[in-house]
Amino acid sequence: MDQSRLLLIVESSMGRKQFVKDILIILTKVLLVSLIISISIQLLYKVYEIGYRVGFNQGQIDAEQYYSGFFDEFAYLRGQLEKEPAIITKEVYITPAPANTSLLRDVSWGGPELWEAVNKRRQENGVSSLSQKDELCTIASIRLNELLELGTLDGHEGFNDMTERRPDLEDIFNNYSTVAEFLAAGAGSALETVNLWEGTLGHKKLLTGGEYVWGCIYAQNSFAVAISAF
Repeated sequence: MDQSRLLLIVESSMGRKQFVKDILIILTKVLLVSLIISISIQLLYKVYEIGYRVGFNQGQIDAEQYYSGFFDEFAYLRGQLEKEPAIITKEVYITPAPANTSLLRDVSWGGPELWEAVNKRRQENGVSSLSQKDELCTIASIRLNELLELGTLDGHEGFNDMTERRPDLEDIFNNYSTVAEFLAAGAGSALETVNLWEGTLGHKKLLTGGEYVWGCIYAQNSFAVAISAF
């Protein structure tokens, strides 16, 4: 092998090595670029995630502060209003007992049946059912016991002066703009009592008055006391 041919072989071998080296460098650069891009994307996502969480938490804090301030203002205004003397409106409606009947009767119906009958008639008349309020039941219970003890209707005297006789009940009346009492006695059934109330202009408001949203009814021995309010 002459010298020129040997030199050609050596140069060819070195060329292949340089080519392989160049390929390795290119692949290394590609891998590095891919790695950098991947890391950059992950960093951007982490920054976004952290920013989102911080923003969300700050939004919650701002919302809580806003509503806290709102309710504090509401509580303040309510406190200011409560300093003013309350104006209590009482409405009374008397239903006379059916003719030629005894007021005290041994009947099978009571408050629950009459409550159901009243709300059914309200729905038939196109107004919402009354929602029961336990504090109104306190008034209805006291008034029913008073009427049963009297054995007759009292013309709402016990209702009109209730806050004077029972100062502990005044807060109940203060919770509403209007509290109304509806009385009946002597009817043989809950439905008959409803019909008696519907047959008089004043009492009909219990069955047709959409303004009344709260109520409670107690009944025993044909005596019925309905307390409603708004």
